[in-house]
Amino acid sequence: MARFLVRRVLLAVLMAWGITLVTFVLTNLVPGDPVAANLGQRALGDPAIVAQWRAEHGLDQPLWRQYLLHLQGLLQGDLGTSQQSHRPVSQDLAEFVPATLELAGAAILVSLVLGVAFGVVAALRRDRLSDHALRVLSLIGISVPTFWLALVAFYVFFYRLQLTPGSGRVDAALGLAPAVTGMQTVDALLAGRWDIFSSAVAHLVTPALVLALYTIGLLTRFTRSAVLEVLGQDYVRAARAKGLPGRVVLFRYVLRSALVPIITVAGLAFGSLLSGTVLVEAIFAWPGIGQYAYKSATTLDLPAVMGVGLVVGVVYLVINLVVDVLYGVIDPRVRLQ
Repeated sequence: MARFLVRRVLLAVLMAWGITLVTFVLTNLVPGDPVAANLGQRALGDPAIVAQWRAEHGLDQPLWRQYLLHLQGLLQGDLGTSQQSHRPVSQDLAEFVPATLELAGAAILVSLVLGVAFGVVAALRRDRLSDHALRVLSLIGISVPTFWLALVAFYVFFYRLQLTPGSGRVDAALGLAPAVTGMQTVDALLAGRWDIFSSAVAHLVTPALVLALYTIGLLTRFTRSAVLEVLGQDYVRAARAKGLPGRVVLFRYVLRSALVPIITVAGLAFGSLLSGTVLVEAIFAWPGIGQYAYKSATTLDLPAVMGVGLVVGVVYLVINLVVDVLYGVIDPRVRLQ
């Protein structure tokens, strides 16, 4: 298992370098002038101001040297300085990333519980009414656009029915919990502020459910297919013939064998939730990395854009590494290969 883990970590490091290169190249290929985006058209008429601004941000250097300086900064933990906030990009990301992690974490947790449960039920009750109903619901979840669902949920549950709080992470009158992790639900628990915790959960419910709907539909369909495939195996029929309880057959034989494709889909879904929260965060005024990425892209804030791309890429690498390790834990054949 140790050799298996070392190989995966070395591959992840190599992929991380590739992410820095691709992120840098694609960011600099984006059409537009960062000078005009940050200083305005009037400043472009003064060559001295333009030259000074380019020198301050290293844009007067050749691209290969800009990349080497960027890579050198990354190795020292420096992601550069945002051209909009004039703060280190790492400081901005430390402020915005926990909010997105909290939202995406709640969404994937709900998705795993409901998606796997619905998929198992649909497989065990194949071609019955409940199976058809769950398959229709999963199809709806996959088909409905997330941004449209977010608008409808905000309008119905907040504006019309007033069942959920509005935008933001907590009620403005309560303020934020003392920052420890940056996640308000966790920080409120650590501080013993149950009023902030209940408010944070209430604000989290609607956007998390909106984000989770697509993943629930996806996991339902994949879990149903995986469980149906395992149910037809000889060792499952042998376990039933031995008289083992259905609960034991389901959890020890069926679900464990079906976990590999389920974990794969869940890992990719979590990564896509992190990188796909832009519109949901904008609708619910959730101060996460999605809003930060959108503002950075519209102003051609190149260091911030590269920082966001690097963070999202590293998150995918970490998720894939965790999924690979879980493969080896669940199925010994994977690590032996």
